[in-house]
Amino acid sequence: MNRMSPQLTVLLVIFSLHCYMSDMAMASDPDPLQDFCIPNTKWGYGRAARLDTVPCKNSSEATTDDFVFSGLKKPAEEFSNMGIAAVSVTPQMFPGLNTLGMSFVRADIQVGGINAPHFHPRATEITYVLQGKVYSGFVDSTNRVFATVLEQGEVMVFPRGLVHFQMNVGESPATVFGCFNSQNPGVQKIPSALFGSEIKDELLEKAFGMTPKQIDKMRRKFVPKG
Repeated sequence: MNRMSPQLTVLLVIFSLHCYMSDMAMASDPDPLQDFCIPNTKWGYGRAARLDTVPCKNSSEATTDDFVFSGLKKPAEEFSNMGIAAVSVTPQMFPGLNTLGMSFVRADIQVGGINAPHFHPRATEITYVLQGKVYSGFVDSTNRVFATVLEQGEVMVFPRGLVHFQMNVGESPATVFGCFNSQNPGVQKIPSALFGSEIKDELLEKAFGMTPKQIDKMRRKFVPKG
């Protein structure tokens, strides 16, 4: 029996997600009003708070290169202290995605590395394991955990707005691809949101039963470096 190559599988996953989400009655992003909208770089991204407010360039000026992205051939150059390196692909990087209601990410996870608990407020995510073994899951609104170890070629869906996580539990580096039904899914990382923000220490101490010293230790780890 012939096995489908990982490269072909990931293309089918992304294609299937796009087709499925396009047919949903409640899409995350508005439906496009034209075939495509390549942002007019002459107008400039910097003038707009959102990319969807940037004018489209004339469709006759679009080229094949606008619809091809080669930045996922290799991992991001730098791994975080949690052992993950991610390349997020949005319309700012890949103009052909603009107004199509989707974006994606490549994440490489070192042995024992994690993708810390986080959620996307504006998108559902489908994650596909290109290589490795990755403990993956999400927590629903009743605090029920849905988690399993995904191996090469397997896929899992993380519902919109629910906390989810990943950890490389294999003996070699892992690579996963994620696809979102929004060109701007947003991300809120739970540890950074709690200990890297300006929430009062007193509240965190009461919420987690932690001492001021423990809170300070967490602050030093997650407060953004100036």
